[in-house]
Amino acid sequence: VQLQASGGGLVQAGGSLRLSCAASGSIRTIKSTGWYRQAPGKQRDLVAVISSAGSTNYADSVRGRFTISRDNTKNTVYLQMNSLKPEDTAVYYCNARNHWQYDYWGQGTQVTVSS
Repeated sequence: VQLQASGGGLVQAGGSLRLSCAASGSIRTIKSTGWYRQAPGKQRDLVAVISSAGSTNYADSVRGRFTISRDNTKNTVYLQMNSLKPEDTAVYYCNARNHWQYDYWGQGTQVTVSS
């Protein structure tokens, strides 16, 4: 499975960005797809995840502001980020987990929120 992430950038606090993660390869083995983020000096944390059945889960810090969705026709998962805060600044990584709990990672995309 290969993951191609895009959509990061610089935005002012209160603004919005949409991240995209396009999957290719053995995508039928994917059980869930999600986004993680890692700020400088911190660990990589889960932001949001969507299962193959369509159920979603969010970190408490983003619930109500971020929305994860997918377009199966494009094999793409999106993360719509609204009401961005400076503390959302991080490198965002797309993740896909297969049925054997193996993780695939895309390249990171930088999100910077200025105050």
